[in-house]
Amino acid sequence: MLRLSIIVFFLLVITGNDVALSQTAPDDIKFVRQGVRRLIFDEQQSIPLASLAPSEIIGMPVMYPAKHYTDVQSDILVEDDKLVIASDKDSQTSIWFGGFNPFATYTIDLASCIGEGDIGFEFSNAEKTQQFFVTIGFRDSLLTRVNLKVIQDSSVVADEPIAINMDEEASMKHKIMLQMLGSGLVVYLQDQGLPKAIGQSDFNAYIDLRKKEYIHAFQSSLYLHLDSGQVMINKVEMALTTGVGQADIRAITYENGDPMLDQGRLWYTMSIRGRALPHHIQGVFSMNPTVFDIKLEGVILFDRHDGLLRNEIASHIYYDRRHNIWRGLTTGFSAYAKPDEEKQLLTIESKQDPRFGFSVMRAVPFGMVGDIEDPHILYDSAASKWRMLTCTNQDGYKAIVLESDHWNKGYTKIAGPVKHNSTGTSIQKIGDQRYCFSGSSEGKIFVYTYPDLREAGSLIMDLPPWNKTSGTRVWPNVVQLPAGYSPRYVALMMDRFNYPGLKGPHWTYGALYLYHGYEE
Repeated sequence: MLRLSIIVFFLLVITGNDVALSQTAPDDIKFVRQGVRRLIFDEQQSIPLASLAPSEIIGMPVMYPAKHYTDVQSDILVEDDKLVIASDKDSQTSIWFGGFNPFATYTIDLASCIGEGDIGFEFSNAEKTQQFFVTIGFRDSLLTRVNLKVIQDSSVVADEPIAINMDEEASMKHKIMLQMLGSGLVVYLQDQGLPKAIGQSDFNAYIDLRKKEYIHAFQSSLYLHLDSGQVMINKVEMALTTGVGQADIRAITYENGDPMLDQGRLWYTMSIRGRALPHHIQGVFSMNPTVFDIKLEGVILFDRHDGLLRNEIASHIYYDRRHNIWRGLTTGFSAYAKPDEEKQLLTIESKQDPRFGFSVMRAVPFGMVGDIEDPHILYDSAASKWRMLTCTNQDGYKAIVLESDHWNKGYTKIAGPVKHNSTGTSIQKIGDQRYCFSGSSEGKIFVYTYPDLREAGSLIMDLPPWNKTSGTRVWPNVVQLPAGYSPRYVALMMDRFNYPGLKGPHWTYGALYLYHGYEE
């Protein structure tokens, strides 16, 4: 009997060790969809920059000084918590309300408009020698036109219609939204339901508002041209917003690739979508991994010390605990705004925490020029190497792995390209083993071994973020949580459904999909 007990004891020990040493394979995890959201100019997510709230005004001429461009001056007053601008003759008026940010969303909450005229925004320097106007025309409360006017050195360089989707019955009420995107813009009109795109422009040939000289000197004003009429406004706001969709989701990590779980939340970079490239913005979001409470925390711009603040996206940011600094890589999509530039990967760095508010990270080219996207970087202490997973366009985007002795230079390819189309490339641990993940054009999220990129299956999901009519090149963004969390795995993905109504090529996807992963 004693001998039997000893045998059973040793069997239990051996079996227990096997369990402890077993390695979960990524395709042994079932990802179950928990929720979906598309953040469309979500007011609860907006980060305020400036506002004109009539109910807060005491001393209007000092708080919100006005500039009149004609001999006839409009009447400006606050009545019933509304800003009222009225004139019975031709008048042009600008009312200051804030500084200038070429990546912000500007909103007019319109109570009513009577008569005929134009309403919109003026961005200009104090001397009014450099001016940028976006205006919406109205007659008897109906939309008549959308126009862009640019003045450089006191001379008009552009004065043109930018209207799209013109509807003779479009009513001028509720909200006018101007989404500024660095080198382009979109104008929306919202009454009920989704905001409707009514204007768009690529204005970089006239003026590059990403120049720091404009960001430092320009100010924002509410602009009104009244032939004869009255406008009543509930509020004017300037804010960093969620845009019309979110994509390119990547977890912020530490230098070894472990996801950052700070303040009980996972932290993500996502692109805030505007229209076509380069009209997207690098956003930072956070989420408690046990629920679905996505929150916009900030926006990051990138400074190459060439006089511009650039809206690069598809960034991977990590916190290097050894040097107490924020670093990472980004994709130089801002090159699309300058015909003489080439797309390339950039190293990025910041001593300040870039996750909150409006941040600027230093960006430096490091020789990876060409059609390369979606980089993910980590330090592999076992190999004493920096490793990068990215994708390069070789008859379609294909994943490759590179390595270097330095985080910011000297990379050489050690694996790939894989045979499948690859997007949203990322490296994450399942158990104690790293794997490489990528979306694809084949209706699968592929898993590869690290670092040699051998195929290791595909993710198992119920209700994937696509159907037969939509694209499947999503970002898988799988994260393993520490022991004690339920679930153990989280995946935050997006779809590729474009926002309706915009003209020409545009990539305005998508909605956010949360999955919890459970081992089968």
